[in-house]
Amino acid sequence: MQTQADEPTLEVVLGNIVQMDFDAIVNAANSSLLGGDGVDGAIHKAAGPDLVHECLLLGGCKTGEVKVSKGYNLKAKHIIHTVGPVWQDGNRGEEKLLAQCYAKSVRAANELGAKSIGFPAISTGRYRFPLDKAAKTAVKTIRAELAAAPSSLTRVVFVCFDQAANDAFTRAVEHH
Repeated sequence: MQTQADEPTLEVVLGNIVQMDFDAIVNAANSSLLGGDGVDGAIHKAAGPDLVHECLLLGGCKTGEVKVSKGYNLKAKHIIHTVGPVWQDGNRGEEKLLAQCYAKSVRAANELGAKSIGFPAISTGRYRFPLDKAAKTAVKTIRAELAAAPSSLTRVVFVCFDQAANDAFTRAVEHH
């Protein structure tokens, strides 16, 4: 377990999370956990049909919560599914719910004993969460979670699918 003194640094990479080698990856899932658009669909497609079968048994997931499955055909051993909030106007608890997604994903990774975790930009695609605000929330939340308790994590990476997300998360890591 890590202590606060050797807390992992946060990394930002441009790439496809399903091709990355982490102990756990986070899936920006919908509440059914049965696949969808964006990163969710890509993870389900790459993991293979066994993922849908396991997700059926998980019984869905509420916004701000997490459920864990095996990684199946992915390089990742585990998938931490989390349902981010749909952005409405910023006055309906969206930021708090997004922070819960990141915090609970870190806790789940620690419970799994994961040393490395890859995060997508949760809620910033179809759910329309403003990218800069999402990046700041993610970085602030993960740093607080890592500082709060010993962690098995030695590598925490934001895997950004496009340059705009990469730029927003890089700014957030450097300035927050």
